[in-house]
Amino acid sequence: MFHQRRKNEVSVNLTPLIDVVFLLLIFFMVSASFNRDTQIKLELPEASGDPMEALPELIEISVDSEGRYFVNAKPVVNTQVETLVKAIQLVGKGNDKIPVMISADAGAPFQSVMTAMDASRKAGYFNFSMATKHPQSKQ
Repeated sequence: MFHQRRKNEVSVNLTPLIDVVFLLLIFFMVSASFNRDTQIKLELPEASGDPMEALPELIEISVDSEGRYFVNAKPVVNTQVETLVKAIQLVGKGNDKIPVMISADAGAPFQSVMTAMDASRKAGYFNFSMATKHPQSKQ
């Protein structure tokens, strides 16, 4: 008369949850912004003055101590002005209102810094500034 009902076993499959967590981990690792100080080793020259406010959009031309160029931390294939102009235009995407920051190593050849300034003007970017460090800072 009375039949015992069989209880269904409840099981939780964790495989989809682990897959989602793993994909989120990969996404955040890939999209994380890294500190730009660790990308290119530059010893900036010292200057006193007020620090510039951080800008959301900026084209940064870095010149290392050997005269090599980097545009937004990506190396330029050679040191020719035309190549640097094309790299600046590629990063700027035609928006000539974006400011250009030239970060040159203190031991960089002066000619390399002047070439970066010249390439900036040839690319149509006339609003540029030079990066320095404050004399008391130890970076």
